[in-house]
Amino acid sequence: MLCGKQLILATKPYAKECVRTSWMHLIATLLLLLFCFTGTLFVSNIWLRILSAILAGLIVIRFFIIYHDFEHYTILHKSKIAKVIMTVFGVYMMAAPSIWKRSHDYHHKHNSKLYTADIGSFPIVTANKFLTMPQNERRLYLAIRHPLTILFGYITMFMLGMSLRSFLSSPKKHWDSLVALIMHAIGSIVIFYFFGWIGWLLCAVTPLFIACAIGSYLFYAQHNFPGVFFNDKDGWTYEAAALQSSSYMKMNKVMEWFTGNIGYHHIHHLNARIPFYKLPAVMEAFPELQQAKTTSLKIKDIIACFKLKVWDVENKKMISLKEVYLRVPTV
Repeated sequence: MLCGKQLILATKPYAKECVRTSWMHLIATLLLLLFCFTGTLFVSNIWLRILSAILAGLIVIRFFIIYHDFEHYTILHKSKIAKVIMTVFGVYMMAAPSIWKRSHDYHHKHNSKLYTADIGSFPIVTANKFLTMPQNERRLYLAIRHPLTILFGYITMFMLGMSLRSFLSSPKKHWDSLVALIMHAIGSIVIFYFFGWIGWLLCAVTPLFIACAIGSYLFYAQHNFPGVFFNDKDGWTYEAAALQSSSYMKMNKVMEWFTGNIGYHHIHHLNARIPFYKLPAVMEAFPELQQAKTTSLKIKDIIACFKLKVWDVENKKMISLKEVYLRVPTV
């Protein structure tokens, strides 16, 4: 059984893209997305328009994974045409390239570390730390991890977090975040003017709302699930963070397609240069990766993930708010 860096090295043959395959996935996803957007505006039947909006939201998730792989330099990173497409998409998603790449690269380098800045991740504190925090800090911490914050990720995480907050923190570095907000506002106004409030709701709002809500939850549950492990900087290793602190989210084939195989998240964290379309093959090739810690999109698993609030250092597990007050002594 391979482990540690040996396992990472063993996956290297898969960390090579097939450029033709990458373009095929990008073009097919783009055409399907444009087709669904057209359906939200020009189809006469309201139910077909609603269906188009829902499908558009799901396809946006898939496109985001393609964008995500591009920003990892995993696929199409030498193509100027792809760069233009991805930049436009990043602006559309209000996850402009400058802030997305910086925050996500940081996340990969520091995934599951305690006592580090929570750039690109949901914040994690220990139980004892939580109990010593002022009330306003506790409320903010819990609000960031609250299900409603994730459900309204379109506003909380992308519009305010990725765009507004990043621009205000460093206007020169993240000027494209301001461009994203401006273009989003202009696009919404234009669609509302020409297609009315129904067209605005179905084309401008619904797809992004669905994509941001599901995407925010996926990102949350991939690193906040029963069995997840966190460590301090001294005991942290990259490969352990991938296999012990990143989940394999079980999905049916349809959802695997819509989510671009991002459920194979432990493999992605082990080697981010593996293209999304090769992740299932890597899982099948290595028995070591088939023993991953799992979660799913089932209601019971979603509830179980949302119950987790803080890290219990003594018992080495995430615990609920109720357990914090019942089992962890105040210091």
